Amino acid sequence: MSFFSFELDPALAADPVFDLHQHGKMAIAATVPLSSRDDLSLAYTPGVARVCEAIADNPDLAADYTWTGNAVAVVTDGSAVLGLGNIGPRAAMPVMEGKAVLFKQFGGVDAVPVCLDTQDTEALIAIVTALAPSFGGINLEDISAPRCFEIERRLDAALDIPVFHDDQHGTAVVVLAALRNATKLLGRRLADLRVVISGAGAAGVAITRMLIAAGVTGANVIVCDSRGILYTEREGLNPSKAELAAATNYSGRTGGIREALIGADVLIGVSGGLIDEAALAGMAPGGIIFALANPTPEVPPHIAARYAAVVATGRSDFPNQINNVLAFPGIFRGALDARATTITEGMKVAAAKAIAEVVADDLRADAIVPSALDPRVAPAVAQAVARAAERDGVARMTVAPAVPDERASVTA
Repeated sequence: MSFFSFELDPALAADPVFDLHQHGKMAIAATVPLSSRDDLSLAYTPGVARVCEAIADNPDLAADYTWTGNAVAVVTDGSAVLGLGNIGPRAAMPVMEGKAVLFKQFGGVDAVPVCLDTQDTEALIAIVTALAPSFGGINLEDISAPRCFEIERRLDAALDIPVFHDDQHGTAVVVLAALRNATKLLGRRLADLRVVISGAGAAGVAITRMLIAAGVTGANVIVCDSRGILYTEREGLNPSKAELAAATNYSGRTGGIREALIGADVLIGVSGGLIDEAALAGMAPGGIIFALANPTPEVPPHIAARYAAVVATGRSDFPNQINNVLAFPGIFRGALDARATTITEGMKVAAAKAIAEVVADDLRADAIVPSALDPRVAPAVAQAVARAAERDGVARMTVAPAVPDERASVTA
């Protein structure tokens, strides 16, 4: 039954995108029968009171006897939505709904979009903290930098459930997975790579940190923002950029992206700004270019292929799509299964390794990461993340090892 009656804009009526999104992409469904008086007495009053009393006596039971053990809030303030910018919470809702259905489809996780009508850091932290008892994890989404760093850090410290800013860490996990396989394919080592990261926002910061944690030498990493190369003596750096500058570019190189790319083996673009072909000519031959801006890559793939042996983008219509959906469903599945209190760097690195290993035996220059639809990915990531949570001492449950399913098939 529909409670809405309106006339759709004729300009939108014939558009299949708007047809698909009409009335949203998700709904709530009951998981128990509600067809008799006995059903009602068990699911609601009086039976529900017994469960409430048990949880009041032992709050840990909430994860077993409510949906919170499998529920994630997808939270945004609409300040940095895709490549659209600060479009606000209402316009952000289609993206958050999309995220929620991806959680369910690929990780079996129940996710709820929560679009907040505030961009005040203190208010956002207070609201999410107050909402936290309704969920087993918090996925922060499309919150602008540098605010996102403080918001995630403080929520992670305040809550005993996983808090994960996907624009940072989901991107970084998949980039690391792709880079692992690209270097394996090319016979290179992470420690020997000279890496340039174009973009010092949420994704750029997280990618830099993760690559260094995984073995890329900080001295060999150069990060650029819209004003050029980050270096320690550069004036006007905010705290996150100052931290990046201190951890990278030990030689103190200055200039713009052209100077940064001289001799580089790897270019990772997460900036949205176009990079001139002349700048690519300074890269070392046989390198790697990940141009991840959407919908327009920093370097068109056909041009990137002139200067690199392996090319990836963030788009589904080109080979090697570096897409966060390879990471976040499995990461939260594993974290929820382990009842993790947080998501550690070790869990993220384990997720990247698991993604890479799905296609490790069948690497090609145009297939360094699995398809976003590959059914093997999320279970592999979930198991790796749960094991890492146990190793890192943040798991409250031990997860049994997965039994390989020989029936699993790859969907292209």
